[in-house]
Amino acid sequence: MSEKKLTLEEVAANTQAAAVEAMMVRAFSKRASTAPAGDALTAGTPGTPPIDAQRCGLIAIVGKPNVGKSTLLNALVGQKVSITSRKAQTTRHRITGMKTVGASQFVFVDTPGFQTRHGNALNRSLNRTVVGTVNDVDLIVFVVEAGQFNQADEKVLGLLPPGTPAILLANKFDLIHRRGDIAPWLQMMQTKRDFAEFVPMSANSAKDVERVFGICEKYLPQQPWMHDADALTDRSDRFMAAEMIREKLFRLTGDELPYTSTVIIDKYEQEGNLRKIAATIVVERDGHKGMVIGDKGEKLKRMGTEARHELEALTGNKVFLEIWVKVRSGWADDEARVKTFGYE
Repeated sequence: MSEKKLTLEEVAANTQAAAVEAMMVRAFSKRASTAPAGDALTAGTPGTPPIDAQRCGLIAIVGKPNVGKSTLLNALVGQKVSITSRKAQTTRHRITGMKTVGASQFVFVDTPGFQTRHGNALNRSLNRTVVGTVNDVDLIVFVVEAGQFNQADEKVLGLLPPGTPAILLANKFDLIHRRGDIAPWLQMMQTKRDFAEFVPMSANSAKDVERVFGICEKYLPQQPWMHDADALTDRSDRFMAAEMIREKLFRLTGDELPYTSTVIIDKYEQEGNLRKIAATIVVERDGHKGMVIGDKGEKLKRMGTEARHELEALTGNKVFLEIWVKVRSGWADDEARVKTFGYE
């Protein structure tokens, strides 16, 4: 039987694919050879391990807007703690999510996407949050779309302190149909920074998410946990209410509404198993107010209904929610008002 002869293009493709496979094997096998002995990553271990056996560290999740940082954080924590939408700049605060597995506590910090456009007071505040976060962590997870790297990615990469270990997390790797196609991109990324690990994954894959814990674990310092074992976030219910409403606002208005709209919680009270919440959606123009309210108030009503259902699921309580819409012209470029509205 005669052997099939490969074309030069097929040989090159096979060689590239093998190179990628080898790099991925090295990335995923590194933990097995370097992780400290006795640090079994097993969830549900009964009791709290002794303090001298505990590991804990801060892990910043950074990247350009809309690259999947919040989706990744929610997948790692196992519950929604950071809102998501297709609209850029959805995340505006430093959101902390925790996950305790075995003797290790992972404290993930989701950051706003670094803004390279619109130099207003709001964006300056968001960028300060990003810069402040990456300089105060034990590990950085730099999220990019697999096979993609543009000027916005480059800008974020330039913010990362050289002395902090950084993982290159290539999200949406499942969308790459031929692994050989990504070899030139990976070789290019290796010239950008000496990344501690290369992690190809999809934030929608439970198996991939579980693998991230094993990769990150060895970078956690040996020190007592910062939070209770069952803690998921350090954000208050009041904060989460504002975020849930803002998520519905962005999802239901799409690109119609400028990114500068925000949500303020005017009242948050609990009476037995009932939570009474009054919120205000702040927009910059009268025309934006109409977009939010919709025809005969239908859009605003839908936002309220969807936010209420999600808040009830989150808190385990019944929720009575009132939402108003107000115009505050130019608020996003007013430093004092930006701070008043809760931005750092």
